[in-house]
Amino acid sequence: MNALSIDGVSKRFGGLEAVRDVHLDVPQGERRALIGPNGAGKTTLFNVIAGDLPVTTGHIIVFGQDVTGMPPHRRVKLGLTRTYQTSALFDTLTVAQNMYLGVIGPAGSRHFDMLRLAEKDSAHNERALQVIETVGLGDRATTRTGDLSHGERRQLEVGLAIAYKPRLIMLDEPAAGLSPEERHVLIDLLNSLKQDITLLLIEHDMEVAFNVSERVTVLHDGSIIVEGTPEEISANDMVQKVYLGERLDD
Repeated sequence: MNALSIDGVSKRFGGLEAVRDVHLDVPQGERRALIGPNGAGKTTLFNVIAGDLPVTTGHIIVFGQDVTGMPPHRRVKLGLTRTYQTSALFDTLTVAQNMYLGVIGPAGSRHFDMLRLAEKDSAHNERALQVIETVGLGDRATTRTGDLSHGERRQLEVGLAIAYKPRLIMLDEPAAGLSPEERHVLIDLLNSLKQDITLLLIEHDMEVAFNVSERVTVLHDGSIIVEGTPEEISANDMVQKVYLGERLDD
């Protein structure tokens, strides 16, 4: 079964077509990188898949279910989680409190009484601490999230993406702003995820994209222009033209 199938998806903003007739299949358990120059439509495509934006045309299938008109929280319950380019963390809460919210997931009004519930919710607290250890933040559990370094915030965001036991994780530029050492930590973290978890990531850092992914999809002007293994993509003349800013019909 495919974790994700995108069938003829387009997204227009007035006269601008940001995503054009995209067809994409990502098998369950695959690690897939989505790359392309700025303005290629990568984040718009992510937003459409996650339900943050409605499609203009086409269909989105997640684990065999058509989610095209489904709100984001219902997609999460199917096993789809994501991160964003900019941090979406509660800076005044601790790492453990942020992770607790991630663990309980889209649970409605429970979030408004989170701190009181957390004191008695041993099962979800245990899961939160397990995930914190998994992403390498075990010694930072009681730290205020606003006091974390940039790299640690990225680790926490990945933790939040895996906290609700997802089957498909979408990461939007997880390596942005990381130091070389932090990038290696991120690569090791992503490669340590269970093999049955499907991973789709947008990444400009080719070291991260090629060391994590099994296949790479290249987007340009809202359309897919080529797919292949990291080795095939790195040697592809068309891809080199796109990243050098040359016209594809030159």
